[in-house]
Amino acid sequence: MSTWNRRALAAALVALALGAASSIAGAEGRSRFAGIGRAATPAEIDAWNIDVRKDFTGLPNGSGSVARGEEIWQAKCASCHGTFGESNEVFNPVIGGTTVDDVRTGIVKSLTTSELQRTTMMKLSSLATLWDYIRRAMPWNAPKSLSVDDVYAVSAYILNLADLVPASFVLSDANIRETEKLLPNRNGMTTAHGLWNVGGKPDVANTACMHNCETDLKIQSFIPEYARNAHGNLALQNREIGGTRGVDTADDAHSAAAAFATVAIGEPAAARARASGEPIALAATQGCLACHGIDRKLVGPGFREIAARYRNGGNGGNAASDALVSQLAGKIRNGTSGSWGPGSMPAQAQVSATNAESLARWIAAGAPSQ
Repeated sequence: MSTWNRRALAAALVALALGAASSIAGAEGRSRFAGIGRAATPAEIDAWNIDVRKDFTGLPNGSGSVARGEEIWQAKCASCHGTFGESNEVFNPVIGGTTVDDVRTGIVKSLTTSELQRTTMMKLSSLATLWDYIRRAMPWNAPKSLSVDDVYAVSAYILNLADLVPASFVLSDANIRETEKLLPNRNGMTTAHGLWNVGGKPDVANTACMHNCETDLKIQSFIPEYARNAHGNLALQNREIGGTRGVDTADDAHSAAAAFATVAIGEPAAARARASGEPIALAATQGCLACHGIDRKLVGPGFREIAARYRNGGNGGNAASDALVSQLAGKIRNGTSGSWGPGSMPAQAQVSATNAESLARWIAAGAPSQ
């Protein structure tokens, strides 16, 4: 029986025992449990109840300018989405594929007439959806870290990148509903089709084909090679429940999977790092492997590429010198830009000085697998 099942069974037995005791003892028995637990406070509820619905229910008061949004974007968003939101290197582009006529009609024509790659702005029909997603999930390595005003600012900058609002624009809870009317695909979300009504008009008009059918089909999804380990080994990110596990995306013996091979899946990442004692495990728990491969570029350069540059860059031939370790640790903690092209690495303030030094020493030594 898995750990999860044992815990679930234990919880059920405890609940059953408590219920039986309460029934048997009556009012006298119930009094024994008085004072156990308490009602959640409004602040505790508010900390979890942060969703914003399509009709803007739940939207907090606040505002943010395009200018402020640009600052946040360059610091925390551009490394994955590109300076102008058009990068396709990590995720699908945020901006692109819309026209002035789409803004006029509220329906993105290219969604039905071309094979263009779908961008966020092409599909977006609700500004509440954009605002809510940014607040809950971005930036990906520190979700929920943006303030309310920062979320307004980033949303405003995205709208500006899409040429929907001017650079002087300030988005707020007072004008967000009116601003939504500028979305190129605001009228693109509809329930007037067969997917919502089985008796309605279907989306396509084809003739049923029931001959020469394949009898041995295998349907499967796959991960593009460049994205296989972009966010760590997926096999290590799933609970031990059910018969399906995440695919093992480890690309070689130097991957996160190798570092965690002898540690049980499902334990907290920090516990896995302590158990393995490997520097690569520390890199995984600190989020480094999401952007850097060991010996290949992902979003940023591979660790061995970094070591090779500094080893050949006039550092006295000693790749693990104290001066170099200090330099690399500073870049980890404070962020850097321009060293490897137009992209930037945000500051990783969540990495302690001790861990930053350990990572820097490992990288400077050539990121060895052992």
